[in-house]
Amino acid sequence: MQETVKEIRDVLATISYPGTSKNIVSLDMVQGIRVEDGRVMFRLVFQRANDPFVKSLVAKCQSVLNEKLGYADVQVEIVFMQDMERPFSLEKVRHIIAISSGKGGVGKSTVASNLAVALARLGYKVGLVDADIFGPSIPKMFGAEDARPCMVEVGGRELIEPITRYGVKILSIGFFVDPGSATVWRGPMASNALKQMVEEGFWDELDFMLIDLPPGTSDIHLTLVQTVALSGAVVVSTPQAVALADAVKGINMFESPGISVPVLGLVENMSWFTPAELPDNKYYIFGREGAKRLAEERGLRLLGQIPIVQSIMEAGDAGTPVALDENTITGGAFRDLAQSLVKAVDETAETAHRVRVTR
Repeated sequence: MQETVKEIRDVLATISYPGTSKNIVSLDMVQGIRVEDGRVMFRLVFQRANDPFVKSLVAKCQSVLNEKLGYADVQVEIVFMQDMERPFSLEKVRHIIAISSGKGGVGKSTVASNLAVALARLGYKVGLVDADIFGPSIPKMFGAEDARPCMVEVGGRELIEPITRYGVKILSIGFFVDPGSATVWRGPMASNALKQMVEEGFWDELDFMLIDLPPGTSDIHLTLVQTVALSGAVVVSTPQAVALADAVKGINMFESPGISVPVLGLVENMSWFTPAELPDNKYYIFGREGAKRLAEERGLRLLGQIPIVQSIMEAGDAGTPVALDENTITGGAFRDLAQSLVKAVDETAETAHRVRVTR
């Protein structure tokens, strides 16, 4: 039977999702393959209910299994991500948001950390998953490098209890590896580590779960959208042309038909440099308003612009995020960013609701 299921999976892996280079098996769209009395049955999972390729992909699956393996009776159950039950640990999480960047070095983790703190300061219940498997920096930014999460029993299940700092629940792969050793992971190992932190963490009630992704586009990003139904993604970039070119790749990934995660907006980090002794001066080191122009071109929101201020770096190294002090320039910028994100999430959820009602 195992060989039969493998044969079916291999045949279905020859079917690409239209408009992408990925096949429906690698996208984890094919689930629960069974063979009974010569009949093949499986689920075909789609990200959204208005996917234009539902009928054509079902027909393609049926025809290719008939042609290659001789199965005349192929029953395909259509499942949409929004209708699937969430993992037990995420049942009380309202919104799950990916924090992404096209390239490294643009301050994505700094933005994720301070955004989480700013949301908590606004009174929201917040969780932060450090999914940057290859370079976890969240523990240092929260002064929690020596923290080691414990297991707790909840509802008869063993779950990982997150570390709490500044009102934010945190899980990072950095809590489970030697900080002095290089973290070398193969793709499947990294993806499994992410799934374990998300699905086996004791998150309880959260208004927002932020997931700090590795830079670029990889299997980890794919694992995330297959594991949980994201409320949306935030793309972080500097105003520099090179960073913006990579940001476009990230936007395209989330908006691609096989993923279809709404991009809530862009965050322009390192927008300008303001010296401490000249707080009213702005020096546009990496260019001016590049992310703002990109947002306008793509019809996306510019959620916020964060200046380069020495205190951001110093606070991150000290484990005390600048968002803790709303009275500073940078603390106020992250507070405004948090407010913009809340508004974007609400507007996106309302739009999605109207689409479902009118269908």
